[in-house]
Amino acid sequence: MRKIKFISSLFLAFILLISCKQQQARMPISHSSGEFLKASVERNKKLIKGEESKIDSIIKSNPEIKYIASQKGYWYYYETKSDRDTIHPKKGDVACFDYEIKDLDGNVIYSQLELKPQNYVVDKQNILMGLRHGIKLMKKSETVTFLFPSHMAYGYHGDDRRIGTNEPIICTVTLNDIKNENKTTQE
Repeated sequence: MRKIKFISSLFLAFILLISCKQQQARMPISHSSGEFLKASVERNKKLIKGEESKIDSIIKSNPEIKYIASQKGYWYYYETKSDRDTIHPKKGDVACFDYEIKDLDGNVIYSQLELKPQNYVVDKQNILMGLRHGIKLMKKSETVTFLFPSHMAYGYHGDDRRIGTNEPIICTVTLNDIKNENKTTQE
């Protein structure tokens, strides 16, 4: 019996000794070759090229309209241009505007009635990137139609309602008023 206890104690000590051996941590598998990023960049380039091609065909199909290419990557034209006013909204001003959103086929996604008049504190509130830049080009009483590629509109995510993933849009905006930071109307 003593012999069995001694052997089992020896066996248990041996097991403990083996299990206490220093184990080396496994390194995580890393894909740092940049292939994923390269593929993502190529996918985005194709997406932008496709959207720009669609926008270009809209522009070419309307030769009577004078489209202007912005430095920010969207196109626009004036439906109503004001030569009288010279004041553009600047940071901190409140831009009061109406707008509607269409898809590139001209189908209304959100009507002006649905979107209601907007009051936007320029560069201090979060709105579509394209509108943020576009509104600063406008003067009071002007109506401008913008053609925004998806990265200037709702991007990859869409709006979770009617605007899908990577959907370019057409926005027609009327700037009704510009109020300076002190909320007084500029004439």
